[in-house]
Amino acid sequence: MSSTPSVPDTSHYPHSPVPAGHVEPAPRRLRGVLDGEVIFDTQRALYVWEHPHYPQYYVPLVDVDPAALERLGTAAQIHGADAEDRPPGTVRIKWKALDAWYEEDEKIFVHPRSPFARVDALRSSRQVRIELEGVVLAEASSLVILFETGLPPRHYLDRTALDFSHLVPSDKVTSCPYKGTTSQYWSVRIADELRPDLAWSYEFPTVELAKIAGLVAFFDEKVDTFVDGELLERPLTPFS
Repeated sequence: MSSTPSVPDTSHYPHSPVPAGHVEPAPRRLRGVLDGEVIFDTQRALYVWEHPHYPQYYVPLVDVDPAALERLGTAAQIHGADAEDRPPGTVRIKWKALDAWYEEDEKIFVHPRSPFARVDALRSSRQVRIELEGVVLAEASSLVILFETGLPPRHYLDRTALDFSHLVPSDKVTSCPYKGTTSQYWSVRIADELRPDLAWSYEFPTVELAKIAGLVAFFDEKVDTFVDGELLERPLTPFS
């Protein structure tokens, strides 16, 4: 059994090709709902990368209901004609300030999906073993690997591959603009120590990623992941 991490190789973590401050027209119809009412309906929204990882939507001010802007208060940041660092004549609304956002007729979550990002779920016959402090948490030779721009590959395993004697269900719930909303998180208990929220599952992911439905993935940043017998370097990501 290998116990020495391999030399880290981040060449398979593609990063956004655009810098912070980049602006692109959004070709999708965008709508925002507040208190059951559509407060903007536009085909002229802009993607603005406030940082390189993903964009935010900036909506033309003329397409937003003025009364809704008053209700939103500081949750709506207006950029007038004299704006220098943001597109003039637009408003940036905090995501959680609205009840729902829609691209065309589909509800979207968390933030806009970047037009420069890919998320692919591929079936694989690699040998994968997940350990923590020498305790085997999962082992499989049939899985789905999720490749998402800017993140390390995620290994989604059948539940029959897991040792649930070390997993403790958690109340944590997260949402992803590409995958949907998680159905379950698990913490890992080894001896008397509980490591919170190290694994998760999507029971009903987005249609595009249906292959991961019901499967379980671990944060490779926080466990030891062996692929084809080789221990991977723990990646450095925002989840580390």
